[in-house]
Amino acid sequence: MKTIGMLRTALFVPATRPDRVDKALNAGADVVVIDLEDAVAHALKDEAREIARKKVLEHAQRKLMVRVNALGSGHNRKDLQSIADASLTGIMLPKVESGEQILEIHERLLDCERDCGIPPGSFCVVALIESARGVQNVFRIFSEPITPDRAFLAAFGAADYSLDIGINISRDGAELHYPRSRIAVACRAAGKEPPIDTPFMIDLKDLDALRTDARRAKGLGFQGKLCIHPSQVWPCNEIFSPTPEEILYARRVVESFEKSEAGGIGALQLDGKFIDYPVVERSRRIIRLGESIGQVK
Repeated sequence: MKTIGMLRTALFVPATRPDRVDKALNAGADVVVIDLEDAVAHALKDEAREIARKKVLEHAQRKLMVRVNALGSGHNRKDLQSIADASLTGIMLPKVESGEQILEIHERLLDCERDCGIPPGSFCVVALIESARGVQNVFRIFSEPITPDRAFLAAFGAADYSLDIGINISRDGAELHYPRSRIAVACRAAGKEPPIDTPFMIDLKDLDALRTDARRAKGLGFQGKLCIHPSQVWPCNEIFSPTPEEILYARRVVESFEKSEAGGIGALQLDGKFIDYPVVERSRRIIRLGESIGQVK
């Protein structure tokens, strides 16, 4: 089973703008998502699929995903058949509301993998939770047993969610606290990696507000953020990356604990802070994240 890996940032690019795909790959995002759904008019779907496929093949060594159309849209099978290639990291599936949809997309991807001659489970899936029903069912969605294994990750889509609920998104995001919290808790309870947060759409030029929103999501348990403009990538990468000071302290925690544990003691104090197994595990996660982004050698 292929893993998605670290996703601090996922940058959307319309499939109908191939020039932007090339530029997006140099924006520093952990993954670029070529969009066949909301950013593409119905009359241009076939053209967009062909462009997406060409870009996947052209950038075979890069981390690329494709947001396909929803299962019930009438476009999903054509999307999958067009873009399926061994070099594709995976897909982003919109409007996920049930475990049955997880099983359905899994079966469709198994067919694509078989046609491509690649191992089952090779394509990763980011499932977009963007409705009241999706938020309500999120634990069951990500608890669905899948055979063979496939990497599934949740992402929150606040635009469609707010439309479904009938609310407006404010700058402070107070109305999104509940769905964000529910999604983050459900993913961990289901044994999945932390989810990806919704894009910040209030004001693309207000990077300070973006940073505040990203910190808010990080504090609730998200590992990264969807981005809709290249300028959003580096602020989000910074927020969702450990600082050198955090990495240094995490190393001290692990080293001190291992010495203590070797002496038969399972808890200690370091700089006046209580250190036990959960704290050590969190420190190890920080070190692994630092290694993955080149901050730890």
